[in-house]
Amino acid sequence: MKIAFFSDIHANLPALEAFFEDIEIVNPDAIYCLGDLVGYNIWPNEVVAEIRKRRIPVIMGNHDEALLNPIVLEDQSSNRGLTRAMISENNRNYLINLPRHLSLSFASDDVFFNCLLVHGSVNSINDYMVVDYPEQDVLAMMNRNQTDVLLCGHTHKPFHRRIENNGQIKHVINIGSIGKPKDGDTRGCYALVELSQSPNTNDAEAVQVSFRRVAYDVEKAARAVEASKFDNQFAEALRLAR
Repeated sequence: MKIAFFSDIHANLPALEAFFEDIEIVNPDAIYCLGDLVGYNIWPNEVVAEIRKRRIPVIMGNHDEALLNPIVLEDQSSNRGLTRAMISENNRNYLINLPRHLSLSFASDDVFFNCLLVHGSVNSINDYMVVDYPEQDVLAMMNRNQTDVLLCGHTHKPFHRRIENNGQIKHVINIGSIGKPKDGDTRGCYALVELSQSPNTNDAEAVQVSFRRVAYDVEKAARAVEASKFDNQFAEALRLAR
């Protein structure tokens, strides 16, 4: 089974369109989004519309959650305030009612292989699951939630980490960012996860992960941000992938 996971689009419509073009080539069995559809860029409604049109399962990100906060309305010069001013009420209602996590289970020969989708971490939507996150804390989260594969976003820096635990292999996958990479590569990033036909938790090769990069016209997107009310720092962040 081949599953595409993407996250942190951040209202970057050109990057999202490039992602969908690549998805047509890859043709996965399923697609999931780990949140942060909005923020930093000027196409929040267009991004939400494209994802809703395709009926892609989505969980809430911290920028989506921010639309719940009435204080955001008070400063329309801020990133989140500008997003709130731009977003339609229908799309806002969609975002603030997204689930905060999603569990997936795959069964084979009476063995269940469990995946948990979060934006930040199990503990918090704002938590940063970096590659060197303390192993004992990762295992505590995963064991508490009986999950074999933990998928997250939020840091905008992709990685795949295997952790051995009592003869079983746990996988932590940060899927990167489509619309605002921070790893020095301006191309959007998403994770393609392939599960073997008979996934087994003691087989390190049962989960194969590849990170696909999708190129788009970064300069055109950056200039569009500069022509808007958003701070120019967000345009420069696209150019530098920082």
